[in-house]
This record gives sequence, C-alpha cells and structure tokens, in this order.
Amino acid sequence: MKAFKESMLKLITETSTNLPPDVRQAIREAKEKEDAGTRASLALSTITDNIRMAEENVSPICQDTGMPTFIIYTPVGANQIEMTKQIREAIREATKQGKLRPNSVDSLTGENSGDNLGPGLPVIHYHQWEKDYIEVRLILKGGGCENKNIQYSLPCELEGLGRAGRDLDGIRKCILHAVYQAQGQGCSAGFIGVGIGGDRTTGYELAKMQLFRPVWDTNPNPQLAKLEEYIMEAANQLSIGTMGFGGNVTLLGCKIGAINRIPASFFVSVAYNCWAFRRQGVHIDANSGEIIDWLYKEVPEKEENKKAKSPAAVEVKKEGAREIVLNTPITEEQIRQLKVGDVVILNGLIYTGRDALHKYLIDHDAPVDLTNGVIYHCGPVMLKDQDGNWHVKAAGPTTSIREEPYQADIIKKFGIRAVIGKGGMGAKTLQALKEHGAVYLNAIGGAAQYYADCITKVEGVDFLEFGIPEAMWHLRVKGFAAIVTMDAHGNSLHADVDKTSLEKLAQFKEPVFK
Repeated sequence: MKAFKESMLKLITETSTNLPPDVRQAIREAKEKEDAGTRASLALSTITDNIRMAEENVSPICQDTGMPTFIIYTPVGANQIEMTKQIREAIREATKQGKLRPNSVDSLTGENSGDNLGPGLPVIHYHQWEKDYIEVRLILKGGGCENKNIQYSLPCELEGLGRAGRDLDGIRKCILHAVYQAQGQGCSAGFIGVGIGGDRTTGYELAKMQLFRPVWDTNPNPQLAKLEEYIMEAANQLSIGTMGFGGNVTLLGCKIGAINRIPASFFVSVAYNCWAFRRQGVHIDANSGEIIDWLYKEVPEKEENKKAKSPAAVEVKKEGAREIVLNTPITEEQIRQLKVGDVVILNGLIYTGRDALHKYLIDHDAPVDLTNGVIYHCGPVMLKDQDGNWHVKAAGPTTSIREEPYQADIIKKFGIRAVIGKGGMGAKTLQALKEHGAVYLNAIGGAAQYYADCITKVEGVDFLEFGIPEAMWHLRVKGFAAIVTMDAHGNSLHADVDKTSLEKLAQFKEPVFK
C-alpha cells in the first residue's frame, strides 16, 4: 500500500481543517434558533467565520488538535504493523506542517515529544471485517471537551435531579446532568456520545464510538431513539448556550448506545465533544492504499440550503453591548469601568500562559514586566520559517478553570489587569479580580483562525523548553475581541448561568420513562 501514508496525511489534514457537512448543518440550525443580537448569536457568528477561515487557510479549526484517535476496519490479512508505521509517519508530517499541534507530553516529566508521537499516541483501534477494502475513521477531540467527559455509577444522587436509579429514567437524569456540568467549559454548544453498560473502560469506548455516527441519523433501537430525542429537547431548555453565555441552544447532537454489563455494575458514560466536532472517515483501497471515498459527505437534502444570520459586527450593535477599545498596558481605572457584557477590543502586547507557566510563576519572577498586562490562556500552533521567525497558525483560548489554583495569586503578584480564556473561572479568581482591579475576558473557544488573524507579530518567546503549547509567547494583537464575563465588581456571568441552569435542571427531576 504505497499510497497509504499520503492518504492518512490527507485524512488528518481534512479532519483538522474542515468540518464535515452534518456538523456545519447543526451549527447553522443553532444560529437560526438564537435570538438576534445576543451573546450566543455573536459567538455563533464568530464560530461560523472561523470555520470558513480554517477551510480557506487549510489551517486547524481549533489550536488544540487533541489526541488523534483512529478506528480502523481491515480485511483479513491486512498488515496492521505496516499501517501503524505509516500512520505514525503521517502524524509526524502533519505536525511538521502545522496541521496538528505537538500535543504528546510525557506524563512523568512533562516533556513534549514535539511530533505527537510517544507511548499511547496516536490511539489506533483495529478491527477485522469481511469486506475487501479498509475503513479509517479519525476523531480529533481536544482537551477542553475531553475534560468534561463524565461517568456515573447507578444508583447515585445528582445535584438538581435527586436519585438516579438503575433504569431508563436514571440514565436520562445522568445524561442531563452531564450536559449541565459541562457548562461553557467544553466549548458549548456541543455534541455528546453516551455509552450505557459495560465496565469503566468499555463504557467510555462505547460513548466515544457514538460520536462517529452522523448527526442526523436515527437510532435503530426505538427506546434509545426516543431518549435521544428527549435529551435534545430537554438539554436545550437549560439555557447554558454557546460558550456558556446563555441562549437557546446548548446541545447540537446526542447519540446513545448500550451494551451488556455485569449485575454489580451499572455505568453511564458520557463523552462530551465541543462544537469543533472534528471527525472524518475514508474508504481505502486495500492494495494501493489510495482513498476510494470520503465518509460524512452528505446531509438530508432539505436542510442543505439554510441561510446564516447577520454578521457578528451587526449583532453586537443590535445587542446594545458597549464596545470598548483598550490598548495594553491597561490601567486599573480603565478596568474598573468595565462591566459584565462589555465587548473589549484589545490592541497591543499580550502574553500566553497555560498550566506550566502558571505553576512556574507562583515560585519565580516573570521574564517580562507583566504590570498592567494581559495573560492569554492559549496554546497556539506555531511554525518557524527559514529565517527563524515564528508564525501563528492557530490561536484560540484554552479552558481557564485549570488555572484556578494559581490565577488569584498571579494577579496579585504581577499586577495583571486582564485574563483571557474560555469557560470562566471560580470564586477565588473572582475575588482577586475585585480586590486588585482586573477582569476576565471570555474569547470564543475553538475560534483559532479568527484569533490568529488578530495577531500581527510574534515578538518573542520564553520557556520554549516547556513545549510549544506551554511556552510563553509574546503576541502583538490588533482588534482582538472578547467579552467581559467576570468584572472587577464581583459579577460573574458564569456563576449566573450556572445558577439559572441548575434551577432549570430541577424541573426534570420527576420521572419521564417508567
């Protein structure tokens, strides 16, 4: 199979840079359901722009290109050892080309391999079948949504829903709770795959397998088909909305599967996936290794020609939100004037910082003066040219809640005025914002091309030894837009949405499936 490596490189590139039609359709429909001029509508407009830019630029839709997971069906006698070698070479090449971010990290040392390879990576599951061609499906599931996966052991007590028993209604409660607990941290509106039964390992595997189903299909099991339909209706009544901003659409798709279990265990496993639902598939000629056909090509014809709403810029004006331009460094006085809901347009120098940097800054000085500065929770995709200059290929926000143990202390220690990320932060950070005069700016999760376009220059980098995603990049930005969701007056949109959605979750406490 001489062409197999090149076919895998094409598959990886297409999966990373171009959302399949069924996902695009779900996002279009979500945008049409949102009220014009709302934060959710603005976010979906930005997402739509980002999808287009990623396709045009052939660059990653989201900077977190996740853990490449392949599901492969082969004819009897196919050389799986050789296929694995060629997949690994394709992964290495895709990383070199900037289609994948170097995401493989040694769990003990924290060292990044730089090529997305290492023990356990990529993930490849082989299966045999009696057909004469090979099927390869790939999903790139980022860490933000992966961290919102959840597994329940029935019976259990669920916040807002009470007792969930070992029956279909208990399963229903678990799935609704899974959507609630994700909030905006998994880049909602999202998709979920649910696995009922199995053990802890096979339950999660089944849940992830559900994500390979087309968004528009119907479950062959009538009970599960009814449950999927119910979950889609009920989950979208929680008003969590896109990015957790509130809104009419929280869930874009729900697929459920069931397998047998042993009497003592009853697991409900939920695999959450962000709006950037990057999964693709191909059929491969078993002799040449060339692509015969692409999967996920079609959606129901009647849904194809739905039109999008107005551009984001128009919707911001309709919403009546204040639009405030700030140039770094930012003064405390400027920050104190901001309030939740304001749209901030940033110009100037900002610095990326993720887990490794936050841990480092607790015990060390910063390599630059961060006074009145901006920290961006971001692990970009970067490429260096022949002259040694770095270029940003993708640069959306990462989930901020991981930095909650550090953020308040860093704000105080360095005089940070703004933190950019996604999904919001907790009570400790909120108190620090109020006490020291800072704000949290929620950028649109997954919009890696949209934000990369705002970066005019890479002015430097520190701690490259942490790996490209964890390094401290010095980025000059122009027109970088984000929404104030936690201000210096003790207000948090995230806390408000969490409270409201929990109250709405409680309305689904009574049994539905008996």
